[in-house]
Amino acid sequence: MATGTTGTDAGSTGGALETRGIEPVPVAERRGRPGELFWVWFAANISILGLPLGATLVASGLTVWQAVIAAVLGAVGSFAIVGAISIAGRRGGAPGLTLSRAVFGARGNIGPTLVSLISRLGWETVNTTTAAFALLSLVTIVAGTSPAAKEHPVITIACIAVFVLCTVLVAGLGHGVLVAVQRWATWVFGALNIVVGGFLVATVDWTAVTTAAPAPAGAVVAGIGVIAAGTGIGWVNASADMSRYQSPSVRAGSLVASAAAGAGIPLVLLISLGSLLAAGDPTLAEAGDPVAAIRDLLPAWMAIPYLVAAFGGLLLANHLSVYSAGLTTLTLGLKVPRVYAVVVDALVTFLGAIYFMLVADGFYTPFVAFISALAIPSTAWVGVFAADMLRRRHYDPDALVDTTRAGRYWYRGGIEPRATTAWAVAIVVGYLFATVGPSSAPWFTGPLAGTWLGENGLAWVITFVVAAGGYGLLGGAREPR
Repeated sequence: MATGTTGTDAGSTGGALETRGIEPVPVAERRGRPGELFWVWFAANISILGLPLGATLVASGLTVWQAVIAAVLGAVGSFAIVGAISIAGRRGGAPGLTLSRAVFGARGNIGPTLVSLISRLGWETVNTTTAAFALLSLVTIVAGTSPAAKEHPVITIACIAVFVLCTVLVAGLGHGVLVAVQRWATWVFGALNIVVGGFLVATVDWTAVTTAAPAPAGAVVAGIGVIAAGTGIGWVNASADMSRYQSPSVRAGSLVASAAAGAGIPLVLLISLGSLLAAGDPTLAEAGDPVAAIRDLLPAWMAIPYLVAAFGGLLLANHLSVYSAGLTTLTLGLKVPRVYAVVVDALVTFLGAIYFMLVADGFYTPFVAFISALAIPSTAWVGVFAADMLRRRHYDPDALVDTTRAGRYWYRGGIEPRATTAWAVAIVVGYLFATVGPSSAPWFTGPLAGTWLGENGLAWVITFVVAAGGYGLLGGAREPR
């Protein structure tokens, strides 16, 4: 039967509590416009995590100008994919992983949904940890003490709790509140980021920037893959979660443009700035605490506005991630009201942040390895789902929430064999070309990772092609009449 909760929302721009779970939004209540999504994606990508991504590109050998090219193609291109997948949300009015039941079957969809949830929780844990570092730095500046988290466990846990509570407040209230907050908060924290960015530019070693030797074209291709995997690919599964309130009259091209431009503008600027900073100090890419590493580049009196901007940007990203994770948790089968699912996900990230701040020695390097590993199964889902979108124009709203044997999307034992097979084969093939884990000590190296495709980070592209092509060759999902 249906999972999640029933109810209505005040609309895409309303301020009331959203009581709807994963059930499709009735057509009469879909009044959203692409401009709303532009601000949602913009706000979700003005966090300082873009700076270490840019630093990673320079540390791998790229010049600043090559890093900018990688940022444009990787970030804008991957978020164009996010926008394309969000078209399904406009068509079906349901979250992305709920719509995915029509493709994979009620049980076959569990695998992709679980991967998506792990990915979301991973992003949220990193957002929470980084923001708590920023808040801890603020507190210790006022108190005049050391900013080391392990020296102040109680204060550290309090900082984590503040961030999590701020996240739950917005993500818990739902779609209408989230859209409104993301739009107006973007102006505030975006302005702070511009001021801070201006001071960071003053620290750039321009001699190092202009004298760096360009890397081979293959390294640029690999950089594009790193950016795509670290930005848009991680958000694809969440795209329909936000577009499900879009009016049926909204053009598909407008949805693509709103995501590509909304996320692309801040990401290109931040990644480019990160590459400029790393040109003179490549160690920025390996910083265990990127907040502190970047703060040390600023005048002492700029620390407070910088830390406020860092905290706010990460909060805006986390709002969207936790909101999406709540819907994904409901799709996985947890039968509670949506707001409770949000709280469950926030609790997981709260505990994860405590581990990274008080137990682990660092978190950014494992994080990059983590998202790189999940890019393969996530991209396999995108390939199958995108191929299915080419032939499917309608999703049965009742069948999407009917996970019983009588449901239209039960297929064979709850699994659509063509979609599930294409997804699984694509994952296996993708990992053959992938190197998973930190570059200094990989967790796994595929037997084809040494080929040109593998060495240039194109495992995720191969995964997409195999998933989409395999699904197409197998004939796609075949629904019973």
